[in-house]
Amino acid sequence: MSTRQLQLGLRPNIGQFTLLAINNAFVGAMLGIERTVVPVLGQRTFHLASLAVLLSFITSFGLVKGPLNLVAGQLGDRWGRKPVLIFGWLFAIPVPLLVIFAPSWTLVVLANLLLGANQGFAWSMTVTSKIDLVGPKRRGLALGVNEFTGYIGVSLISIVAGFLASTYGPRPVPFLLSEAIAVVGLMMALVIIRETLPFARLELQAHPQPKESSEMLPLGKVWRLVSFQDNTLFALSQAGLVNKLSDTAIWGLVPVEMAKAHMTDAQIGLVSGIYTFTWSVLQLGAGAFSDRIGRKFPIVVGQLVNAAGTALVFVTHSFATWVTMAVLMGVGTALVYPVLLSAVGDASHPSWRGAALGVYRMWRDGGYAVGGILLGFGADLLGIRSTFALLSIVVFLSGIAVIVLMKETIDTQLEGGANDA
Repeated sequence: MSTRQLQLGLRPNIGQFTLLAINNAFVGAMLGIERTVVPVLGQRTFHLASLAVLLSFITSFGLVKGPLNLVAGQLGDRWGRKPVLIFGWLFAIPVPLLVIFAPSWTLVVLANLLLGANQGFAWSMTVTSKIDLVGPKRRGLALGVNEFTGYIGVSLISIVAGFLASTYGPRPVPFLLSEAIAVVGLMMALVIIRETLPFARLELQAHPQPKESSEMLPLGKVWRLVSFQDNTLFALSQAGLVNKLSDTAIWGLVPVEMAKAHMTDAQIGLVSGIYTFTWSVLQLGAGAFSDRIGRKFPIVVGQLVNAAGTALVFVTHSFATWVTMAVLMGVGTALVYPVLLSAVGDASHPSWRGAALGVYRMWRDGGYAVGGILLGFGADLLGIRSTFALLSIVVFLSGIAVIVLMKETIDTQLEGGANDA
């Protein structure tokens, strides 16, 4: 399709935007079942005593998802968004079946390698495609909607999976639902979702940066910019990574600690669902809010609220306090999650934005791998509650780093991207 026939914006592209949002809800649902059921499965079915071994399924997920975010961004810029989205859903198909029939924890860890590939390819492309469609003026809103739908999927399925596990056991019923979701997601990507790369090219034509400096940068150059050369992009990357450390702790350690307190699978699923539901609903407004006031303020406040939430686990004893922790963590993550993505989109040129988002998401989701290792061994050595206390300090320091290093990016799109690109 010629770029002359296209128009940037939410209203003229509402149909495809909605389909992408629904598809990302299915991507999130694949993750939601794992968040509730797999930690309990590890302890009750495979009788894992070591928390480091238990969290290996999150480590494997992060080891794959982080780097494949980077690969997905580069492939999406070169091949188009739709083929990469389809590729991601193909990885999802065997995941539930592997968990259902796994005779050992090793196969569950293998299944999470494939789940990481699914999330790395599919979620990355729903992010990039929405940015393509809406253009620069509604980027925060687009990312808020994307993360809202994805984590609504996580939230609702977390609650459903908790009740299914309580009623029928952790296997196979929750994962039969997961398999059905994977099939529907793949069929959507194949049949009704369209390519959005031409919209990025349309934005590029109107971009103020001179043509000679707007060519697609080599991946190595983009990696250096996002990782350490550009202070703002570095601040965003470290904030994303630290945010995933806290998310890993809630995913892997909170169910274990609640189970030790003799709480039911349904209660564990409810806390997980409240956390992700709060996160998903509030980030819908957080992205649009950042379009008006800027990106830096929500990111800083979000990290500080997350620090308070992780610190609360150190003194948590009642179910009501667990719920309070979940709400705090949901609020903090809602303020951070879509706004970090929006800020990276602001600070990168349309010609290499997909790659920049991929590098950022590599660092952010690398937090799963780092968190799975550090938090697992930390919980074995110090206990879960002390590990959360230390984690709260790390999250607080991450917020301070954003204050010191990050420049506001809301007008970067008008200035032509990162200055040293």
